[in-house]
Amino acid sequence: MAISKAPKGRFDAKRFLESAGAARKIARFERGAIIFNQGDPCANVMYIQSGGVKLSVISNSGKEAVVALLGAGDFFGEGALAGQPVRIATATALTSSGILVVDKLKMLRLLHKQRDLSDRFITHMLTRNIRVEEDLVDQLFNSSEKRLARTLLLLARYGHQDKPQRVLPKLSQELLAEMIGTTRSRVNFFMNKFRKLGFIDYNGGLKINNSLLSVVLHD
Repeated sequence: MAISKAPKGRFDAKRFLESAGAARKIARFERGAIIFNQGDPCANVMYIQSGGVKLSVISNSGKEAVVALLGAGDFFGEGALAGQPVRIATATALTSSGILVVDKLKMLRLLHKQRDLSDRFITHMLTRNIRVEEDLVDQLFNSSEKRLARTLLLLARYGHQDKPQRVLPKLSQELLAEMIGTTRSRVNFFMNKFRKLGFIDYNGGLKINNSLLSVVLHD
């Protein structure tokens, strides 16, 4: 079966994001590896080809807060495009990950010239902004049980156009507790409850079933 290609001379955003080239490279990071640290210079924008990334911030007192968990198809480090001089968060690989690293000047030029890439990037940024607003509402008004269910569904990419990732990479209960603003013991209680009700399974990793949505929708 022949593989369709973009017309000669036409920019292919998908191909650009899936390959290395001038002013961009593909870096591999094993689980737990630091991709960049809070305070590092902002020199590039990154795109997750495979795997997952945790963004976290450390306060002056040394307390860590998880601000986002990202998956394949997400950009991060985009603050470089807005003139941000240093990274405001630390990026850590959640699993073995392939990351496209694009020089910020190259990315800026392409965003101005190539509509396909610009549209894809704008969609990503709008989606991220909506997610931040939803996270705030979730934190203010929902119970810790509902926040945990929503977080697990988001990590499984429920509702994405691409195929949901039903089996999640190994995530500690401490990490989930940090994300939803509760204690590890509460997370452990709810995870056991979800498993008994058939909403999640632990066979071969953490499997998220669509029935978990009922927790989020229940008033």
